[in-house]
Amino acid sequence: MRYAETGYNLEIDLSRGNIERVETDPKLLETHLGGLGTNVKIHYDRVGPEVNAFDPENLLIFSTGLLCGTPAFSANRTLVSFISPQTNLLAYPMMGGFWSAELKYAGYDKVVIRGKSPDLIYIWINNDKVELRDASHLKGKGAVETQDLIRQELKDPNVQVAAIGMAGENRCFTASIEQSRSSSSRGGGGAVMGDKNIKAIAVRGTKPVNLARGEEFMAHMKDIRKYIDFRNENPIPEVMPILSGIGSPQMMKHVDEKWHTESFAWGNSRVRRKDFWTDEIDKTWTESQTSAIKRFISCFNCPQQCGALIMHDDVPPYMMKCFSKLTYTMAAFVDDLDFTWRICKQAFEYGLDSFSTPQILAFGVELYEAGIFTDEDFKGCPTDKEGRFFWLLDRVARREGIGDYLADGTYWAARRIGKGAEAFDHNTTKKHEQMNIKLGMLDPLYYLMFATNEKISITQIEGNWPQAAFPDKKTREAFVKDWPQLPDEKFKKYFVDWEPRGEMANPQYPTPEMSSEIVDWMEMLHNIDDALGICCGMGSFCLKPPYHVHNYSKLIASATGMDIDQAGVKKIVNRSRNLHRAYNNIRGMRRKDELPPADHWKRRFPDLEETLMQTYYKFKGWNEEGIPTRERLHELDLDYVADDLEKRGILNDGQN
Repeated sequence: MRYAETGYNLEIDLSRGNIERVETDPKLLETHLGGLGTNVKIHYDRVGPEVNAFDPENLLIFSTGLLCGTPAFSANRTLVSFISPQTNLLAYPMMGGFWSAELKYAGYDKVVIRGKSPDLIYIWINNDKVELRDASHLKGKGAVETQDLIRQELKDPNVQVAAIGMAGENRCFTASIEQSRSSSSRGGGGAVMGDKNIKAIAVRGTKPVNLARGEEFMAHMKDIRKYIDFRNENPIPEVMPILSGIGSPQMMKHVDEKWHTESFAWGNSRVRRKDFWTDEIDKTWTESQTSAIKRFISCFNCPQQCGALIMHDDVPPYMMKCFSKLTYTMAAFVDDLDFTWRICKQAFEYGLDSFSTPQILAFGVELYEAGIFTDEDFKGCPTDKEGRFFWLLDRVARREGIGDYLADGTYWAARRIGKGAEAFDHNTTKKHEQMNIKLGMLDPLYYLMFATNEKISITQIEGNWPQAAFPDKKTREAFVKDWPQLPDEKFKKYFVDWEPRGEMANPQYPTPEMSSEIVDWMEMLHNIDDALGICCGMGSFCLKPPYHVHNYSKLIASATGMDIDQAGVKKIVNRSRNLHRAYNNIRGMRRKDELPPADHWKRRFPDLEETLMQTYYKFKGWNEEGIPTRERLHELDLDYVADDLEKRGILNDGQN
């Protein structure tokens, strides 16, 4: 009997119309856990570097995490992996909701899709019965609307549906995959799904998920729930509201957006409005948000409520996701939060990534104001800010007129348009829209997280380490006194010694060696969550979370029956991280690609930045091009990868 995992993947070849239930190798659990770890292994083994995003050979994998479907709180992430049309590297955006658990209950750990369907279809998974169904009647339908129509067609309100909208059908590079209260958004998964002619995947399952030592597992859950309750009752003092609690940013509950609106950039990631958050804005935004939210919602088996049901004026009800609340408003320079509730409904129906798309629309506006786009290009476009964004959103989703250019994302659109448009592409060093943040002084931790970013399809720079030094030593000492999530006690001293200004402040402190340790720890946590299917809001995202390095191994051991400790989990995840790194190296990623946007920090220090990168690479066991050395790969039982890299001429003598 397999524990925690089902031990089966659903393999679908759309070109042949072939469907297979394939038993997986149980050793993969010991070498890569599940979720992202096993997805990376599949892509490495089966998708060569010559395969592009819209080739039939590109795999589209929908994966549960190892703990999805178990009683583990917030283990509900569906990880979708594919070669991205934006980066030509492996992307793996995730979505919450109930889809992942439903797939596990249907008896599968993953749905592995290859080929292309000759006609538009949707996939219906009902336990052991799997069908490719005609979806011609759903063509052009909204991504949220499609989910409701399929549930009605199947006569089962409990069916979980992941669907694309018009943007996915038209292969817009920032098309998302929408699923009830969540979406898989980064990197263009919706475009790959549309290219394969899949409108949706519906799933219903009624099978059990087995635990090796259930009583022991539930005892751990009891301790974790106790901690969750404690944190809900005791938010962390001295930090911004979004970081004071736990959960995937609870921006639906928090109205105070002073930090986001004044620290992040507006428009095409250009301008900070440092005095935006006034008493009047606080009042009007509170009234707007309170009026629009009818109830808060949770994902599968989560005690937090990070999403919300939105009902605003005559806009049909829909589920709102966290950061979408700000992205369109800030990109359009619209100070009225009511604009958010209106445009997000349309964006979700089109199935467009609400992180990238607003920046792309703002990029289009900049090109018009600069005379690169003409009045003819904008013929019929309203002149007000809100109307202009609605008009551009529609053009992008339909790939009509200038929307056909913008639908490729800022980086590729600038190069297609020419005429100096490249100068307005300033926030896409990784070929996709990155975090729209502007900072004054270079922070060595964030430099490494943002520049190297092994999660190259993800833009965030968050983690368990505070985002800025606390103003006084007494406060810092109080913070570290209760910090059991740390991997090493020495980290407490690192934090206590970190000053907001002076010799022990950014950019010289934390030192490159300390920064490498801290960043590696935070990135490792993300990879553990992504293998287990745990929402990062309960693990790798927030400060002092319920899941951390000291209890991950206990949960894995009791769920699967594996004899594993903290060091064992770290080795498995580092194996997957380096396999992922090598795979992207084979696809062309090098040191030259690991840079932040030039205007990300006001004050830059080229020599220090180079030292940071060299120190980090050495700490990771990578050579100067950012490629894992043979020695490092051997430590992780990846000798076959070292052989492959040498055969391809990427590694010479195991190093250079």
